[in-house]
Amino acid sequence: MKAATEEALMRMTVADVMTNEVVSVTAATPFKDIAEALIACDISAVPVLDDHRRVIGMVSEADLLRKEEFREQYYREGYRPPVRAQLRRPRGRQKAAGDTAAELMTSPAVVITSRSSAVTAARLMDEHDVKRLAVVDAYGRLQGIVSRHDLVKLFLRPDEEIAAEVRDDILDRTLWVHTDGVKVEVNQGVVTLSGWMDRRTECGIACRMTARVNGVVGVVDHLTWKTDDAKWQAG
Repeated sequence: MKAATEEALMRMTVADVMTNEVVSVTAATPFKDIAEALIACDISAVPVLDDHRRVIGMVSEADLLRKEEFREQYYREGYRPPVRAQLRRPRGRQKAAGDTAAELMTSPAVVITSRSSAVTAARLMDEHDVKRLAVVDAYGRLQGIVSRHDLVKLFLRPDEEIAAEVRDDILDRTLWVHTDGVKVEVNQGVVTLSGWMDRRTECGIACRMTARVNGVVGVVDHLTWKTDDAKWQAG
């Protein structure tokens, strides 16, 4: 199932799922203006740009909340920050004292290009423990934002559309073999291929290509074959 999910993501590029309309700030943007932008636009982070629209950092809700996390009055009341907050010092205290995007931002920002695969974006987010990536061109200029939410939307495609693409594009047009004996069923993004094909290797190809269809969460192989040509290839 995991392999099929990565197959679907690998086929899609960042350009297919990213958000093009992006709220951004400059290095000099004040704390309050950043907070107002996050709330007004219902977003959790904004990229910080220089005068040439190059991404120089990212400011998130977590960066803004450092002021509360490290507020001295809580220490006087006996408050002890969580371990992760203690490990962030002194950088955490430095951000807590920040008043502009330049002082609050996480830099350098984790970025990606629009031509990169969606699975590359997902792996970068996991590696750097971030929820979004700035999408940039070859010169580092902002093109958009891709978030975990954008990647999840790939799997919200209706079952009927997935079934139609598997039947019409994969089985009828791409494989160039006899597929009338194949039945396609889709439930919650999981595709079940049943019936028969002429050769065992053709069954394997059909399953692998089905896994690449956008929105496919997994593939269940119930196919049979008339000729086991895998034995010949192994020999």
